[in-house]
Amino acid sequence: MKRFTLSITAFALASVAVVPFVYSAPNFDGLRSDTLDKTAVDFDKLRRENLDKDAVAVDFDKLRRENLDKDAVAVDFDKLRRENLDKDLIAVDFDQLRRENLDKDAVAVDFDKLRRENLDKDWIAVDFDKLRRENLDKDVAMV
Repeated sequence: MKRFTLSITAFALASVAVVPFVYSAPNFDGLRSDTLDKTAVDFDKLRRENLDKDAVAVDFDKLRRENLDKDAVAVDFDKLRRENLDKDLIAVDFDQLRRENLDKDAVAVDFDKLRRENLDKDWIAVDFDKLRRENLDKDVAMV
């Protein structure tokens, strides 16, 4: 009987502890429907409002005609071209300049000669195979 009473008491205490948590669980269906109602956008209404806004109606044909009719500076490009061609500016003869540069007695560089001289120099000759073998031997010694 003592066991029965203890089990009933334990069950009562457990139910008292668990029941508030069950009722406090959020109602996700209700929350979802509330959120959907809040964020519902009436696109037809927005479309009608935007169509009704004729405050800033731009007549592009009218603007185009006005721009074409303007007595702005009319540029005669053919005339400008002729004036520039007729100018007595310094005429540059690029062929003559090229010939002068080729004929100059400036320092002529013989690249083949320079290459041969550099190859013949007694620079420090590096034996890469020897260096490779030494490095491999060091790695083996370290292991």
